Amino acid sequence: MQKKLHVRNLLELNLAMLFIATSGALGRYIDMPVPVIIGFRALMAGVLLFIFCKWKRVSFRTSSKDRPTIILSGVLMGLHWITYFYALKLSNVAIGMLSIFTYPVITALLEPILLKTKFQKVHLLLALLVLIGIYFLVPDLDFSNSYTKAVLLGILSAICYSLRNLIMKTKVGNYDGSVLMWYQLVVISICLLPFLFLMNSSGIKEQWFPTLILALLTTAIGHTLFLASFKRFSITTASIISSVQPVYGIIIGMIFLGEIPVFSTIIGGVLILTSVVIESIRTYR
Repeated sequence: MQKKLHVRNLLELNLAMLFIATSGALGRYIDMPVPVIIGFRALMAGVLLFIFCKWKRVSFRTSSKDRPTIILSGVLMGLHWITYFYALKLSNVAIGMLSIFTYPVITALLEPILLKTKFQKVHLLLALLVLIGIYFLVPDLDFSNSYTKAVLLGILSAICYSLRNLIMKTKVGNYDGSVLMWYQLVVISICLLPFLFLMNSSGIKEQWFPTLILALLTTAIGHTLFLASFKRFSITTASIISSVQPVYGIIIGMIFLGEIPVFSTIIGGVLILTSVVIESIRTYR
């Protein structure tokens, strides 16, 4: 029974990664300023999650001592999304998605320090394997073009995401994952609301459907499932398993945007998948 439950947990985590991976193609496809895209994404997803939480009769009550942490996590999540989408706009799905996947390495280094967990050398080895995979996926970086800016923004996005995941790990056991995600969306919506008026947001009339998909599938469902996985796995384990996300994203980009990866991309994808399989088997045992 315990093994069946673990397999189900792994499948749910991979499903969350598939849904979140749609962000790459959608981020490239939606033609609006980045703060406007993220603003509408947060607003729409917030409404959908609010309805879902009401339907589930989940309590929105939070402790006053936890609110600063939840607000900070919302700010970090917003920064993660904005820098990530700018990275996508400056490059392509592969570069944008893979550059943020330095975050499992950052997480592996930060988790023992911030959460006082036991340091595991195997996580560093698997994170190194992921990095080698990323090197093969993006072998030629010219530091004078937009791809370099994209990678730097991706790394900044990874730092924000890693910190957000780590601080949420301390709260996820006390609250429903949907409620935590909803509060983060409220914070992001409030922060980005002025940009909906300061920047050109008229594109939402033509782009409402892909923005809705981004809000529902990628955000409301994908990120809630991922946040719920923190109850079942360590942040580092969840991060390393989630390294399959760029592989899903590149495949989605191939199908819907025609962005065909080169042979080195395939090698890198295999290395990343290898680390995911090793970590999945290790946690299963």
